Amino acid sequence: MAYMHRSSLDSLPGYKQGRPAPVTPGLNPYKISSNENPYPPLESVRRAVADRALVHLNRYPDMRGTALVERLARLHQVEPENIQLGCGSTEVITQLVNLVAGEGDEVIYPWRSFEAYPIIVTGAGATCVPVPLNAEGRHDIDAMIAALTDRTRLVIVNNPNNPTGTSVSTDEALRLLEAVPEDVLVLFDEAYFQFNDDPDQAMGLQLRQEHPNAVVARTFSKAYGLAGLRIGYAVAPAEVVQGLGKVALPFGVSDVAQTAAMVSLDVTDQLQERVDGIVRERAKVVTALEGQGWRIPCSRANYVWLPLGQATDPAYEQFQAQGLSVRAFSGEGIRITIGEAEANDRVIRVCASLRDQGLAR
Repeated sequence: MAYMHRSSLDSLPGYKQGRPAPVTPGLNPYKISSNENPYPPLESVRRAVADRALVHLNRYPDMRGTALVERLARLHQVEPENIQLGCGSTEVITQLVNLVAGEGDEVIYPWRSFEAYPIIVTGAGATCVPVPLNAEGRHDIDAMIAALTDRTRLVIVNNPNNPTGTSVSTDEALRLLEAVPEDVLVLFDEAYFQFNDDPDQAMGLQLRQEHPNAVVARTFSKAYGLAGLRIGYAVAPAEVVQGLGKVALPFGVSDVAQTAAMVSLDVTDQLQERVDGIVRERAKVVTALEGQGWRIPCSRANYVWLPLGQATDPAYEQFQAQGLSVRAFSGEGIRITIGEAEANDRVIRVCASLRDQGLAR
């Protein structure tokens, strides 16, 4: 049916969710396509959801998320007025783009990076300014600075970068912040920061102490294992948070999600053990792949990137055949989430086979 709509959206690809694990006879299937935590929420989190949240399903949640906002403010040593909740950090980013950018405005972001960026920016009616990564799969800070114009309304830093896993250093972030006008916001999208063991990593919360135009987006989906509950947050100037509230989805963050996030903040030691375990598994996978001859970016997240180029699609089929659902970007490469030990071992075996076929780059 023909209908009146914004033609600028016609060529925009929709967001593609990671596929479920394929069913392969004789093999346990593993979904390692969405950077999810392979472990379920801790028992204390599940119990709190059942005891304290499910009984209120007939009531609207606290739209401001007051208790969680105050808790996050104490954690990050800011005021509650500096915290904004959202349905995952993706919604917070959407709020921010909708707040600052519209027709004729530009949003700069690295590319390839989080595939929702062009969708969010185009959805706001603004112009995408994707800046290609460098040869190492890292942000090209000089090119991002060169892309600044008087129409720039937001600059996005994805740290670690999804899907390459590379980290942005403090010096790089400072160089960018010093080049961006003070009235233009710089978003540090830190969905995977808990896995970032780079001692030189840029930390948005520290940078905003001297650069008030820095905004930080974080999520409970990855390290905390709450992807199914959709909850994230931003740390930003109070004036920005006020604006975010105006474009936020009313009652978007459920009481269940708020409760789970609150309890998760009480068990950070146990969650850190899980993060440490994933980082160790990442090191095992990276060491094995490099030993096979793969040249891969240095990952500081819970995934690794195989730059396969035109070999991406046939390589993807071989992962599928082995019961592994990975995230393929046709013509570019494959992102593989660090999952259970058995899944990681199977990834190593598939990569060895691909290497024997001459596909390693």
